[in-house]
Amino acid sequence: QVELVESGGGLVQAGGSLRLSCAAAGRTSSSYTMGWFRQAPGKDREFVATISWTDRIRYADSVKGRFTISRDNAKNTAYLQMNSLKVEDTAVYYCAARSSTWLGTYEEESDYVDWGQGTQVTVSS
Repeated sequence: QVELVESGGGLVQAGGSLRLSCAAAGRTSSSYTMGWFRQAPGKDREFVATISWTDRIRYADSVKGRFTISRDNAKNTAYLQMNSLKVEDTAVYYCAARSSTWLGTYEEESDYVDWGQGTQVTVSS
């Protein structure tokens, strides 16, 4: 099992930027797929971005061109750089992980085994 701890959330004005970090501890290795999900008030949790162990990346259409996912295997950390933030990006953001050597990506909640506690991102108008 992997323990995930997110950080970097906060309050930002529309058009601003934030970088979220997800530090992994425990049975970590480079063959982990990392994902970011978010849950806005009153809505279901939704996929945001994922990066496979081979650095294959996928984004939700709503964040393409604005968000960038990356990872630093030496630090066991994944990142989500969020630019041009919109009010509708307001949500609790969750980091997720699963061990896999599959060459594809995972975009469903049920695909992931380990989850962080979440970090709040609030975008004001």
